Amino acid sequence: MFDVLLQSPLFSGVKQGEIESLFDGVIYQIRSYNKGQVIALRESKCDSLMIVVEGSVKGEMLDFSGKVVKIDDISAPNAAASAFVFGNKNLLPVDVIATSDCKMLYLPKESILKLFQRSQVFLNNYLNDICNKTQFLSQKLWILSFKSIRGKLAHFILQAAKPDKTQITLPKSQKELSEFFGVTRPSLARVLNELQDEKVIEYKNKDITILNRPALMKMLD
Repeated sequence: MFDVLLQSPLFSGVKQGEIESLFDGVIYQIRSYNKGQVIALRESKCDSLMIVVEGSVKGEMLDFSGKVVKIDDISAPNAAASAFVFGNKNLLPVDVIATSDCKMLYLPKESILKLFQRSQVFLNNYLNDICNKTQFLSQKLWILSFKSIRGKLAHFILQAAKPDKTQITLPKSQKELSEFFGVTRPSLARVLNELQDEKVIEYKNKDITILNRPALMKMLD
């Protein structure tokens, strides 16, 4: 387990010989789950940090229409729900589901505080992890605020391209992107084809070339 944790962003900078002594006397638990098993439900109390030490999980939620929206994929050795352990209302905002057979390390709040006291490196990494997840969730909420698929896609492309680039490589497949947007894959493929027919973009596989930036900008209105 410790070899896996050394690869985790939460323990980046911790030396090989330090991690076992860091965990000396610290309470933790490891649980195993099968693929497809629900690990935690939305609105359940989040009183422990969860770190995926083997396999992968996903966070998803139902929108107001009852459609499942995938929020994030988390694979070993990354943490889940680090931003929700502390706070006055520490409830999970999503369902956590195993996407493969996996093992989860649980660190209760008291153990996290003990690690904070023992390692400034861990404390700094934990704060960075919370900030990174907050930024990711802010981006996700911004994308979901666009009602049309065109708006979601235009925002995603323009953000990836920045003001000075016309060519990008999508970091996600069409299937992953449709789940990220909370839409069906055929609907996303149809919009991509429409934008290409309209000479707004040109795409092949994951490569996209922006042909008409003002047209993309207009879709954000």
